[in-house]
Amino acid sequence: MSRQFIADLQARDNVDEIYRVVDKQVRSNRQGNDYLLLQLMDRTGQVSGLRWNAGQSLYETFQKGDFLRVLGSTQLHNGVLQILVQDFEAVHPSKVSHEDFSRSDPGEIEQLLSELKGKLTSVKNPQLRKLVAAYMSDEQLLDKLRRAPAGIKTHHAYEGGLLRHVLDLMRIAEAVAPHYAQLDVEMLLVGVFLHDLGKLDELTYDGDLGYSDSGQMLGHLVQGAIELERRAMQVQRETGQAIPDEVLWRLQHMIVSHHGQLDHGSPKVPMTIEAIVLHYLDDMDAKVNAATELIESDRNTDSRWTAFHPVMGRKLYKPSAKKL
Repeated sequence: MSRQFIADLQARDNVDEIYRVVDKQVRSNRQGNDYLLLQLMDRTGQVSGLRWNAGQSLYETFQKGDFLRVLGSTQLHNGVLQILVQDFEAVHPSKVSHEDFSRSDPGEIEQLLSELKGKLTSVKNPQLRKLVAAYMSDEQLLDKLRRAPAGIKTHHAYEGGLLRHVLDLMRIAEAVAPHYAQLDVEMLLVGVFLHDLGKLDELTYDGDLGYSDSGQMLGHLVQGAIELERRAMQVQRETGQAIPDEVLWRLQHMIVSHHGQLDHGSPKVPMTIEAIVLHYLDDMDAKVNAATELIESDRNTDSRWTAFHPVMGRKLYKPSAKKL
């Protein structure tokens, strides 16, 4: 029997398939009865699973990142597909075809990383070159970059998603930069590279997608700014030359301000030309990716519109994801 990929599931399908647990919660319904809410994934997407009349004892029989053989049926709820789980059992990783759970081709990841290195090594400003070299010579960092998502649910939430997001932004920045003579292109490109690197330590992505303890307490904007300070100190130790304060401040400002608004998590709003451009390019790329994911995952085939999405605050017109 062929695999029941999440992207292929339709309403009222019977399900008997292995999925990976991204998240799990015990919740209570209006009558006070406990149930399990699961987030299940394979390489084609995620789906919620509900196991009624289940509490803490069943919750503790498996962990995030585990593989479960899930038996149940699908239904549409407010236009969103979910699995009503009748039963499940843990499956040992050795019994699983891991390519069914990775959205990224290792060869493609290496191509993306090679293109990123090429763009960064083309930077001519000597101070920026030293900083970039401090990052790119760190094999542990590069290994994390191969695997890290850019988010948990909102955008690029898959292995290698952060690398793709950063590289796409660099491509867009190179296309936009010639239209603004006042823009420091190299400062912008390095800022694009650095802006989300704090997510390498903010997020967990070995087995399950979540937040590290330090990520919960600090967040990737603060973590990224701190890491940049460390890399600048590394450059000074290795070369005997300090990175000028203004270079460091402007890069750190791009990191801490790229969310654009105080109520969106940025402690500062963008106050340099490069920071303003970074914020809008980052916001555009994240929103287009999130909208595309939402349209592609919508299972309500009776409508040309998605269900209302609370994070984006709107419905989306599904035909807009395809060219006329």
